[in-house]
Amino acid sequence: MKVLKSTLAIVTAATVLGISGLAQAGATLDAVQKKGFVQCGVSDGLPGFSVPDASGKILGIDADYCRAVAAAVFGDATKVKFSQLNAKERFTALQSGEVDILSRNTTMTSSRDAGMGLKFPGFITYYDGIGFLVNNKLGVKSAKELDGATICIQAGTTTELNVSDYFRGNNLKYTPITFDTSDESAKSLESGRCDVLTSDKSQLFAQRSKLAAPKDYVVLPETISKEPLGPVVRNGDDEWLAIVRWVGYAMLNAEEAGITSKNVEAEAKATKNPDVARLLGADGEYGKDLKVKKDWVVQIVKQVGNYGEVFERNLGKSTPLEIDRGLNALWNNGGIQYAPPVR
Repeated sequence: MKVLKSTLAIVTAATVLGISGLAQAGATLDAVQKKGFVQCGVSDGLPGFSVPDASGKILGIDADYCRAVAAAVFGDATKVKFSQLNAKERFTALQSGEVDILSRNTTMTSSRDAGMGLKFPGFITYYDGIGFLVNNKLGVKSAKELDGATICIQAGTTTELNVSDYFRGNNLKYTPITFDTSDESAKSLESGRCDVLTSDKSQLFAQRSKLAAPKDYVVLPETISKEPLGPVVRNGDDEWLAIVRWVGYAMLNAEEAGITSKNVEAEAKATKNPDVARLLGADGEYGKDLKVKKDWVVQIVKQVGNYGEVFERNLGKSTPLEIDRGLNALWNNGGIQYAPPVR
């Protein structure tokens, strides 16, 4: 009898906890819908990823990801507000509930995904890696020639640890100087306070574009780490995590299917392709699982674009950054970007 009572108590407790967990699971979406916008944490000013234009509008691939989330949730990509955060502030802002999503060139690591009360949905906005930016007059062609260099590093990033590993592994010495913002780091390189600026390579291209004489600086060929950058949400809300994850997958699937901001509405009405029909809501109710409308992908692509459009607009050859797709090309075009199907 005692065993039965104990078993019942355990089952009851588990049930209560389960119900409590389910009640909390939709907390973010409920709060977002109630206030009428998505609060998005972005960088404090990184060209190509999130940076204000002359009118104050935040532009970049990370900012556009949040617009895509808003398009999915509200059918309106403008229903988003931005909080500009430096690397030290970003996780606290998400943990505290100040922002609903962090879309801020943030590297997915095991400790961040499992040990901070946060969760990476798994969609990678940009596959990156750490590199080094130097002035041409330094006369170096390889990172292995940087023995004794003074290196500018942004505090609170994976860069600090990876650079330390690289120099120790290659028996090289260096002097780090840390800064709270990427702009401070870049200005210190430009002023000559340090010999080298290190960061994700995408950041190096972005910061180089802001220097007075960009052509005087070169990104060295080495990539010393893997830096998969993607959005982050709070742990424990699987409903919100799923929305944020599938927004990215929808944008990739749209690009692979040739669905663009220009043809998405016509394709939604006339397509005979079963995969495209499911993706665009012409066949089935796949948005219902995410608690969004059936045309959620149509709204994302119409208002923000497919993944390729967003990449090219913010980072591609027609921008000051002139970044190749590289690993960020689709899996069937030489890259590793790949999305599960909507079905």
